[in-house]
Amino acid sequence: MTEPRTDDLSLPDAWAQRFTLGDWNSRASVRTSDHTYQLPSDLERQLETRHWFPPAFLPYLNHPVIEAAGSAITHRLSANHLVYFLDYTTRLEHRIVNRSVETIVHDELGAPIPRRMKTAALQLYTDEGYHALFSNSLAEQIADLYGMTQRPVMPHRITRLNALIDHCPDRHKALAWFLVGFVSETIIARELLEVCRNELVSSVQEMLRDHLTDEARHSRYFCEVFHYLWLTLNSSQRTFAAKLLVDILLMFFEVDERWLKESLNSVGLRENCVAEILSALTGPQACLQRARSGAGATLQAMEKAGFFDLPFNQRLFVQAGLIDG
Repeated sequence: MTEPRTDDLSLPDAWAQRFTLGDWNSRASVRTSDHTYQLPSDLERQLETRHWFPPAFLPYLNHPVIEAAGSAITHRLSANHLVYFLDYTTRLEHRIVNRSVETIVHDELGAPIPRRMKTAALQLYTDEGYHALFSNSLAEQIADLYGMTQRPVMPHRITRLNALIDHCPDRHKALAWFLVGFVSETIIARELLEVCRNELVSSVQEMLRDHLTDEARHSRYFCEVFHYLWLTLNSSQRTFAAKLLVDILLMFFEVDERWLKESLNSVGLRENCVAEILSALTGPQACLQRARSGAGATLQAMEKAGFFDLPFNQRLFVQAGLIDG
């Protein structure tokens, strides 16, 4: 493959019409949604048939001890997870995704950035700020309802991602930030789609559906930008990106073991029960299985961009277990 020229001005011209969040003024939740995301007045009745968070995403709820403990324990563990997820979302949107978007807006990537790409990035930045706002608002309501005082906690994933970027060479830091945002936005759209297929408490359902509407478009945008940017990278940048993407993808499917242990302990589960649950979820094979299941949109975008046309990249991801040989 011929190495691309980063000074080829025909590249942004050819892609100039492709970067848009399409009818943003009439579709983005920050502009159009009339939902208040307030807990419903009939919450107790809703919890007879609905959930705080989809049980399929919390496999430990199937543990015999938790099942035997009854619905009150199940609801509390689900509420714990939802509040953690919302607090994580607030930090992710502000400190990870919007930092990634800044690399596009402020010409940090060393590639010629089409004007429409920058405009769409600023729209996306606005969306993410609103997602952080409504996530925090709903988290506070649920935390008050259950008397949760030890929040927000710093999610393990945010700490890991920040450490990963801190250790990147300065010349590659902007690229690293972009790649983290690309992985995040292509994964979260799939996660939200699966979450929204469940019957949840009405305000949670409304918030997640509004979030999904935005994130589906954000995912497409990041896929397009990744494709564009990949064409501009030199061989050194491509090698760095390939290795970093393996680490980023796996980090997004690690379990926050410390937080989960505290959540399980908060409902009085026995130590051996907690140990069994953590053992089943935290091993490297469990992480890899989740990554292969949940990173399909990310890997598909990489394939479309020609990422796997390079034999080195193909071997790297096969060896990591993320794709089949």
